[in-house]
Amino acid sequence: MQFQTRCVHVGVNKDTAYNSCITPIYPSSTFYWDDLNTHKGYDYTRSGNPTRKALEENLAALEGGIDCKATCTGMAAITTAMHLFRPGDHIVAGHDIYGGTYRLFADVLTSQGYRFSFVNMGDPENVRAAITPETKGIWIESPSNPLLNVVDIAAITDIARSAGAVSIADNTFLSPYLQRPMELGVDVVVHSTTKYLNGHSDVVGGCVITRNEEHAERIGYIVNAMGLGCSPFDAWLVLRGVKTLGPRMEAHQRGATALARMLDEHPAVERVYYPGLESHPGHELAKRQQAGFGAMLSFDVKGGRPEAEQVFSRLKLFSLAESLGGVESLVEYPETMSHASMTLEARREAGISERTIRVSVGIESPDDLVADMRQALEG
Repeated sequence: MQFQTRCVHVGVNKDTAYNSCITPIYPSSTFYWDDLNTHKGYDYTRSGNPTRKALEENLAALEGGIDCKATCTGMAAITTAMHLFRPGDHIVAGHDIYGGTYRLFADVLTSQGYRFSFVNMGDPENVRAAITPETKGIWIESPSNPLLNVVDIAAITDIARSAGAVSIADNTFLSPYLQRPMELGVDVVVHSTTKYLNGHSDVVGGCVITRNEEHAERIGYIVNAMGLGCSPFDAWLVLRGVKTLGPRMEAHQRGATALARMLDEHPAVERVYYPGLESHPGHELAKRQQAGFGAMLSFDVKGGRPEAEQVFSRLKLFSLAESLGGVESLVEYPETMSHASMTLEARREAGISERTIRVSVGIESPDDLVADMRQALEG
């Protein structure tokens, strides 16, 4: 089946009693046994649930993995993936990753004995130089959050294999519709399903997708042991949302491209971060490893925080809010919102400043979005 057909049909036909065309929600916390040795495949929803399993089958098929575990949040998915490692292990990550991921790595896991190097992954040689005998993992985020830097995923996975390290990619920004890291050699893919996979800003969730049995077994064990699985209703919402992933991503991209081109020419804008622009340093790489440029962009407004605040106050169609990937357009301020958990020094090292505004472009009319952003810039 082609991608969009898999979005609609994988994980759906579960109702043998009534032949429902839509996957049922199984809200039961527990399932009865036929006898002391047999049951129908489920015993307790923390360990497994038919609705959650349907979503997991769907997402594994979309990313090209052999297994998927759906979690209660995106950060739960990242936490789960990091349990492939142990205290004392060294992991290389980008210096410009999502603030919540940075906090987990730099604060929580570092205090437990994990060691991290945060490097500029735009040059694979920086990753190679960071490898030590204790390196067990490489964390990839491409495009990065919030500055949309593009990482050469195939080159990084080659380095990981040479070092005997596990490569993990956060594919939230593009979704499997626009990028499939496993086809570029990545071992494990994580998503915040809150974002494009669900697409409607009405659920929080995550998932971890694996391509080999050893990783799948470990991830499944951790999700069950730590109670990280998503609820049946949340799984159903994501499974419903993913059916329209392809058409939504196309609509998102149309708006993002139009908005980026306007911003790139506007005198009040210092710089635009969007790989779809020919001027973006990662444009050619993005064309090779992505099927599109996505709907996330950032820009630096000329001036500083006062000018950024003026833009936020004038916008009418863009809501000032964290998160991304919903059908509605959002703007946020990484300095005090999505990346506030990073130290000031780390934000500046990554290139995040008081001028930076991040935009999640929705599926509204591109003309309306461009007009709204233009009037906000011009006052």
